[in-house]
Amino acid sequence: MSIDLFLAMLVFAFVASITPGPNNFLLLASGVNFGFRRTLPHMAGSCLGFLWLLLAVGFGLGTLLTLYPPFHLALKIAGGAWLLFLAWKIASARSLSDGKQTAARPMNFIEAMMFTWVNPKAWVSGLAAMAIYTDPAQPYLSVVMISGAFALAGFPCVPVWVLFGVGLRTFLSDPVRLKWFNITMGLALAATLWPMLR
Repeated sequence: MSIDLFLAMLVFAFVASITPGPNNFLLLASGVNFGFRRTLPHMAGSCLGFLWLLLAVGFGLGTLLTLYPPFHLALKIAGGAWLLFLAWKIASARSLSDGKQTAARPMNFIEAMMFTWVNPKAWVSGLAAMAIYTDPAQPYLSVVMISGAFALAGFPCVPVWVLFGVGLRTFLSDPVRLKWFNITMGLALAATLWPMLR
């Protein structure tokens, strides 16, 4: 694989990872509501979950979705339902967590990994990357290189959204501002379903 092709994959991975999407909205909201340290498991789970998703798609899961449309439909329904549930949870949150509250909590490592597998943007990015950059002459090496490109370019993008949320914590310490921020984030998260429903 040429250096030029790998650099193109890095750019694709960066753009796919840094642009708004369901997981980035969740990370932003978690940064606001729980802070950076308490969001670390969410960050780690989403990074590792997406890496596993890329490898699975590259090594045949993408083909399985094409061959068995009911499986694809079931994945869409499960993903959409979970995304709407998370949107409601965010929209109904009303106070910043100081780490001592037990009612509200950030997404844990396993939940974040699982969410990646029902995240429409993750599937679109993964399938597009494998379709565009896989070399038929070296399919297995291509999958590993594409996954590596996303690890290099994508993993640093995850904390950016959390830090942006952390930066808003002081401004959003006002309950009215926080209420409307969380409602806006919940609606934005729900709106990410639109491309999947069309």
